[in-house]
Amino acid sequence: MSSGNPKAAFESLAREFKEINTLATCESILGWDEVTYMPPGGAAHRASQKELLAGMVHQRATAPRINDWLSAVEASDMVKNGDPVAANVRELRRGYDKMVKVPESLVREITKETSLAHQVWVEARKNNDFKSFFPSLKKIIDLKKQQAEAVGYKKEPYDALLDDYEPNTTSEQVAAVFTPLRKELVTVLDRIMGGSKKPKVEIVERTYPVAAQETFAEEAARAIGYNFETGRLDVTTHPFCTQIGPGDVRITTRYNEKRFNDAFFGVLHEAGHGIYEQSLPTEQFGLPLGEAASLGIHESQSRMWENAVGRSRAFWEYFFPTAKQAFPAALGNVTLDEFYHAVNDVRPSFIRVEADEVTYNLHIMLRFEMELALIRGDLKPEDAPAAWNEKFKDYVGLTPPDDRMGCLQDVHWSAGLFGYFPTYALGNLYCAQFFAQAEKDLGDLSARFRKGSFGELRKWLNEKIHVHGRRYPAPELVKRVTGAPLSAEPLLSYLKAKFYPLYGVA
Repeated sequence: MSSGNPKAAFESLAREFKEINTLATCESILGWDEVTYMPPGGAAHRASQKELLAGMVHQRATAPRINDWLSAVEASDMVKNGDPVAANVRELRRGYDKMVKVPESLVREITKETSLAHQVWVEARKNNDFKSFFPSLKKIIDLKKQQAEAVGYKKEPYDALLDDYEPNTTSEQVAAVFTPLRKELVTVLDRIMGGSKKPKVEIVERTYPVAAQETFAEEAARAIGYNFETGRLDVTTHPFCTQIGPGDVRITTRYNEKRFNDAFFGVLHEAGHGIYEQSLPTEQFGLPLGEAASLGIHESQSRMWENAVGRSRAFWEYFFPTAKQAFPAALGNVTLDEFYHAVNDVRPSFIRVEADEVTYNLHIMLRFEMELALIRGDLKPEDAPAAWNEKFKDYVGLTPPDDRMGCLQDVHWSAGLFGYFPTYALGNLYCAQFFAQAEKDLGDLSARFRKGSFGELRKWLNEKIHVHGRRYPAPELVKRVTGAPLSAEPLLSYLKAKFYPLYGVA
């Protein structure tokens, strides 16, 4: 029997998890279709399809033979430090021990309820109708609380959910980073708001025909390295990226004819996620070494291409002539400096995905605090709109005019992704630290961007981050790549160096 032979046991594990993940990707394609092309009337049947697949995946991934195979390998020399098998087994064990604690019935119920909730959320957001979404939200929160209790935690039930996205990270650790960072960001924002230079924001709020936006955004995504031979770009309500499997990555965006930034930088952001997925080692598909290190690390890649690269002056020195050709009516009389400042407008705003680099993390901190309270039970789901507005006023200085601009704007709660939001801010921190190291290792990146050369940075990211999969936990990966533990200083230094001169801050 293979469970007694370590090599045969690992081969059995690899074969089994390749099949399990192949099955899981069937659910991924159903999820992608659900939010892109599926007619609303198919929601109930789609929920049943996804529920069935989730149950099948859970059954196979928690089967006793998985434990037998893992135990056989763990008792052998195959898990000595430095061996790729050791990292795969470590992460497989970690996942197995968590998954067996969660009943299949709960997995199926969460999958079904979140699938049904998506269409409810789409309509609620469109109609600014929180009451219609409330029953779904309440049910999902109850289910996620059950999941947290099943998995277990030391202090906070939220930690059991956060761990799914940022392994081995606790809400206490997140708060320890967020609390001082918030204070620093408010200071930076205040100085920028008091600066002597202001952007001509109306430049990016002129008419930008959608067809031209599509062509231009695709050209930029292709230039930074998103491979359209193994990837797609489609339209949906809330932008996202998903890997269907090796050779098949899907990204989405949403277009606004009156706002250039929305789709263009959304495409760069999702293309950054897509590049990471396209760069993972395909021979490790189904195993942890074929998966991203964490959602925070994943977010570092999307934010890097969106902001550190895509909102840099050097990027636009290369792309602005093409932009003027694509949008002659909007940009015919606009200078590079005017456009660069306009796409880097800093001001408090309502919508997270449209927020600037300085205020973005404040949006995340608000959501983190609310999720903590919702999962603890300190905040009732029916009170979410009022609590959101109060916190938004406190964090960002604005009061949302309605729930569509407030607590209904994000897809995450309808998808049951409690614990996901903190990874966005962690991703910004990782991004700044990685980008600073890339400049040390590669030299002047701006000189390359001005020529439309992005391959050197992409190769560096591939060699330093992508090819490792989940071999290293995120904190260890950061230290290996940069030589230092995660710090807020690189992000704060980047923001000051970029925005103080742009806004005339003395």
